[in-house]
Amino acid sequence: MNDAGKTARARFDKVLWLVLDSVGCGEMPDAAEYGDRGANTLGNTARAVGGLKLPNLGRLGLGNVTAVAGVPPRPAADAHFGRMSEASAGKDTTTGHWEMAGVPLDSAFAVFTDTGFPDEILDAFRRESGFDLIGNVAASGTEIIERLGPEHQRTGRLIVYTSADSVFQIAAHEETVPLPRLYEACRAARRVLDEHRVARVIARPFVGEPGAYKRTYNRADFSMVPPRDTVLDLLLRAGVPVVGVGKIHDIFAGRGVGEAIHTEGNADGMLRTGEALRRTERGLVFTNLVDFDMTYGHRRDAPGYARALEEVDAFLPRLLDAVGTRGLVLVTADHGCDPTAGWSTDHTREYVPLIAWHPGIAKGAGRDLGTRATFADVGRTVADVFGVGPLESGTALPL
Repeated sequence: MNDAGKTARARFDKVLWLVLDSVGCGEMPDAAEYGDRGANTLGNTARAVGGLKLPNLGRLGLGNVTAVAGVPPRPAADAHFGRMSEASAGKDTTTGHWEMAGVPLDSAFAVFTDTGFPDEILDAFRRESGFDLIGNVAASGTEIIERLGPEHQRTGRLIVYTSADSVFQIAAHEETVPLPRLYEACRAARRVLDEHRVARVIARPFVGEPGAYKRTYNRADFSMVPPRDTVLDLLLRAGVPVVGVGKIHDIFAGRGVGEAIHTEGNADGMLRTGEALRRTERGLVFTNLVDFDMTYGHRRDAPGYARALEEVDAFLPRLLDAVGTRGLVLVTADHGCDPTAGWSTDHTREYVPLIAWHPGIAKGAGRDLGTRATFADVGRTVADVFGVGPLESGTALPL
């Protein structure tokens, strides 16, 4: 461990790692290869609504990371700030989180946007699950349940669809296919899809009547297992508590997560995070706030996205307080999902913001962390704080 790592270990007992799911901050140089030229989730959202009110994130330096209407640059910020490049190919949740945790991918996960899943996969899924299916197209989740929901309820066939991400999504009405059966069908799909390198199987339950269907927070993700140890595995092996709030447990297939806390949206996620921080004397609280992506980004709802950002900003002081005097807060994202991107409803290939705050940073003494070469710098920082390793990727942040 280097001197910076030893210093970090001596200064911090507790870390909050807060992922604002999909809050990207500008197109990466290769964005055009993904069809995402011009994407900037944070900046474009702010422009679309005439400016954002984010006084707390602004004080911590968010306005220095990209141009954000309503959040002016603040060189004398109260936290260290920067942005991170994604070294892995892709723009999905699993790739982003795994890279943050120290496991960049050498090759992208498989996607089936253009053709749907081949008969080889679908036939195996039918045999393993006992269900027939409809759909098998790339689609918006809300659109496809409105279109195929009545047929699904009439026949009991599962709605299968995908996107530009490596996902096999299974939608079912909770009264037509009870949740335990839907989850078991997802586990069957997971068994089939490992060899095909499909990153996630996602259960997408919904309720309501035709014309008024609504997806629920009973969603569950069934991920591939990371190919090697993440920082979470290293922490647990060293006896450091790891609390996963939101879909963290699912993204890592349960690996490295000692306590998993299910949440129902951002507001609930922030409350649960605060509770976990207050009862954790030493350890990591790793939170994903999913509403940005699931509820607003994919639905191209810029006003909703803006409200969600402002709600998190208003709650943020409570989280900083809950971290305590020997805590570190790392705020970032896993990819983009620009709600103003009229060309698709998929994720967008973007840089992600990075804010590092702790009580030892004097007011106005935050430093510019620049553009980091990989998301893995976050995981490497967490590893250094708790004195675990080695972690193959990333460079610890100067805190």
